Amino acid sequence: MSAAAPHPTSSNAHLSILRFSTAGSVDDGKSTLIGRLLHDSGNVYEDHLAALEANAKKAGSTRVSLALLTDGLKAEREQGITIDVAYRYFATPRRRFILADSPGHVQYTRNMATGASTVDLTIILVDARTGVIEQTKRHAFIAALLGVPRIVLAVNKMDLADYSQDRFDEIVADFTEFSAKLGVREIKFIPVSALEGDNVVERSGKMPWYGGETVLEHLESVYIAGDQNLVDFRFPVQYVLNPTQDFRGYAGTVSSGVIRAGEEVVVLPSMKRSTVKAIVVPGREMRGEKRQEASSRDAIVIQLSDQLDISRGDMIVRPKNVPRATTQFDAMMVWLGDTPMDTATRYIIRHSTREAKALISNIDYRIDIHTLGRIEAAPLVPNEIGRVSMSTTTPLFLDPYQKNRATGNFILIDPVTFLTVSAGMVIDRGRSDAPGVDQGEETDHNLHHEAALVTTAEREARIGRKAVTIWMTGLSGSGKSTLAKAVERTLFNDQLPVFFLDGDNLRTGLNKGLGFTREDRSENLRRAAEVAKLMNQAGVTVICAFISPYAEERKRCRQIVGEERFLEVHVSAPIEVCEKRDPHGLYAKARKGEIKNFTGVSDPYEVPEDPALRIDTSTASLERSVEEVVALALSRSAL
Repeated sequence: MSAAAPHPTSSNAHLSILRFSTAGSVDDGKSTLIGRLLHDSGNVYEDHLAALEANAKKAGSTRVSLALLTDGLKAEREQGITIDVAYRYFATPRRRFILADSPGHVQYTRNMATGASTVDLTIILVDARTGVIEQTKRHAFIAALLGVPRIVLAVNKMDLADYSQDRFDEIVADFTEFSAKLGVREIKFIPVSALEGDNVVERSGKMPWYGGETVLEHLESVYIAGDQNLVDFRFPVQYVLNPTQDFRGYAGTVSSGVIRAGEEVVVLPSMKRSTVKAIVVPGREMRGEKRQEASSRDAIVIQLSDQLDISRGDMIVRPKNVPRATTQFDAMMVWLGDTPMDTATRYIIRHSTREAKALISNIDYRIDIHTLGRIEAAPLVPNEIGRVSMSTTTPLFLDPYQKNRATGNFILIDPVTFLTVSAGMVIDRGRSDAPGVDQGEETDHNLHHEAALVTTAEREARIGRKAVTIWMTGLSGSGKSTLAKAVERTLFNDQLPVFFLDGDNLRTGLNKGLGFTREDRSENLRRAAEVAKLMNQAGVTVICAFISPYAEERKRCRQIVGEERFLEVHVSAPIEVCEKRDPHGLYAKARKGEIKNFTGVSDPYEVPEDPALRIDTSTASLERSVEEVVALALSRSAL
């Protein structure tokens, strides 16, 4: 048999590349399926095939074991299992393929995660006799979690199920019910017998009830051109090239987006701007071979018009399209280590070309692989999946994984063994973290406000007063919470619906996982304002106590709640008074550098210019302060 070369040649280099992976439980027939795919498509070398035929003859068999085409090391074969991710390259006249074959044993779930991390499609095999089992669900969930847009469920060993349409339909129904929670863009079901060759490359005459594509036909025809992110230009700098005084370039691979010579760019984290002087082919810097543009997955060298201080780990992006630079973020995580997660360990985190130390600051929940529901938070053990909050020593330049797989993933490395212990996917805090579901900008136009049958005006008419939000702002220790709680008690005693909303309380629930960077504080306040708005609509007056140090953010909160309902109260006190009142010693820790971004010490506080009320708690008594705030609330809530 003649065979096509497994690597691209000049005759097929123009063809598109499909990256796909395989997964499934033990003995579902992955190796046989891949072997059949390679054999029947003419991608097996003659000498390799001859060797397999000789092995079969020596074993007294007339049938070549196609599984041996993809088996790995000899030691693995002797154990009867495959424990590595095997990458295969092959081609047909219609397309080139890169295949990642991962093992089926539950203890090697990490290999499946590795194999599926960059693919366009995953083939999950199911034994027609056993149907959808736990490993099937685990692999499908991980594929969805990794943002794989397509799954092919290959129902294998149909020959051992009498090629039964009823059995195939039963498995399709089971998986369809389970996968409805995954949000995978496309799922294809194909009945096959890898051993007999049914519906792998050639259509089977033994299943006339199936009129769909074979596995190879689907791989050759599936549309993937729309998958690449060509909008968000991200270029992590891998290393700096400076072979001569006349040449300085920055080498790396375009993670996503498109860049052209002459375009303006900005370098992170310095935020210095420049323009792209040239895009050079790697290895040809001295010969001047240049390109006008480069796009996702292109390995290039970028020259800039200005001499900037850039090093490995920096990122070149467009000025109006910048990723989030942060030391605090949330992630879904697959634990790959042989030992359980340790929240006290400072792991090494690698994101694109950037490296830092990282702590798992919080574990939000784990995933029940059977129901996809959330279960009690606990340190993850090998092969478990959960949501966590991360803190890093230096900022990372992050995109949500569902928006940009290239800059939304990271790995954790054990600082002692230097083994990879986890793979993580960055979550956009403002959107759903449901696996495989992207509620991005493209779906915003499908959201519609639903008006209740009971209006806010009706609720307020029954109460006899308009609901307002009293927003108390001031330094830590100024007395905001003490005053707010006293005001709540007074209004409640006057028979008014009222609720005290405190920053610390929100951070233990709704805003759990947010840090104290300016970005996280801003998000904390935005959510608080949205909650206050909803409670006002329910007829409840809200007493808020937040440091809220920045005027621009308080302005945004006012816009969210509404000008007519938002009452800003500046609770002031000299900082030395605030420090004396501090029961937890936070100011002292901040002055020692143990707490960063602490308002009044290492972070500024912008005093309100024109609040509805200003109270100096260092001179005014609590009783007098309560009277003033209550009077303000009653005067502004009158109908």
